[in-house]
Amino acid sequence: MKWARGKTGAGEIVTGVIEGEALHPRAGLGSDDAAGEAVALAELTLLPPVVPGKFIGLWNNFKAAAEKNGNDHPTHPLWFLKADTSLAGPGAEVALPESAGRVVFEGELGIVIGATCKDATEDEAAAAILGYTCVNDFTSLTVLTADPSFPQWTRAKSFDGFGVIGPVIETDVDWATLTVTVNVDGRERQSYPAADMILSPPEVVQLLSRDMTLNPGDVIACGTSLGARPVKAGQVVEVVIEGIGALPVTMVAG
Repeated sequence: MKWARGKTGAGEIVTGVIEGEALHPRAGLGSDDAAGEAVALAELTLLPPVVPGKFIGLWNNFKAAAEKNGNDHPTHPLWFLKADTSLAGPGAEVALPESAGRVVFEGELGIVIGATCKDATEDEAAAAILGYTCVNDFTSLTVLTADPSFPQWTRAKSFDGFGVIGPVIETDVDWATLTVTVNVDGRERQSYPAADMILSPPEVVQLLSRDMTLNPGDVIACGTSLGARPVKAGQVVEVVIEGIGALPVTMVAG
């Protein structure tokens, strides 16, 4: 099942399930209750499929990258938060402010929480996952490392538009079979298997639920692997995960 969110020509924002070439509105994310007539996808502008209360990102969660960088495998997620105003959706223009300096793309698999989760067992954590989406976790390397006494994870990742998610939330997919790919101007620049994760999605949710209550709609970006590269204005950067979809954005000067 594919959940999506879109805006009609009249400006109405609709959340629902894609069936065929239409979006069937529901009362809320994850709800079985219909909420109006189907809307043709051709009449919608797709938005981020959810507006997360918490947008959480992970660092050092892939074995290949950890090995190359000489990092130990974490036993608990190494996490940061992205500002809510960093959120962007498919087809967006992402500005590159001069103050951001050198910015890289990071194609990632995103977990979307569907049920309140606190101090969960691994089985409870798995059950709390509504589905998965594509994420592009843009990062300013210039800002991140500007002050050697304090790596600025949140600031580096929270410029407007630096948290791209979409195009849908897929509920019927085996995360371990997925491959995360990033194309820049149609050329493949990053590709890695989700199965190379150090901490699996259920483990991530379980462990994060010890730190904080996870709520429906929260998004967790699972981290990236090898291949993240700098971007520049004019490029089209597209995260593709077969089984979920394609998430393109266009980089523009800030």
